[in-house]
Order: sequence, then C-alpha cells, then structure tokens
Amino acid sequence: MRHFLVMTAFAVLAAVVFGTVAKDTNKDRFFYGLKAFAQFMIIGLALGWLLYFLPL
Repeated sequence: MRHFLVMTAFAVLAAVVFGTVAKDTNKDRFFYGLKAFAQFMIIGLALGWLLYFLPL
C-alpha cells in the first residue's frame, strides 16, 4: 500500500507543477492538472499490473 501512496503523491505534485506552467488561464490549468494526474495514475496502475505478471 505504501507504493500506491507514493505514486499518488508524485502524481499530485507533478500534476500541480505541470498545470501551473503549461496553460494560460486558471480553468485551463485546473483541467490540465486533472488530466495529468489521471494519466499518471492510469499509466502507473497499468504498468504495475503488467509487471506483476513478469517472472523475476
């Protein structure tokens, strides 16, 4: 569970930074930040499940 919390914290911080520097209006910044957060979480979970099935 700790890895998920670290991934979520990273996604929040990265989304805030990306949203702040990427767009011009506050509305665009907010939605871009939400989009970036969702993409970080979805891709992270997908990669986690894919790597779970690889034998080590």
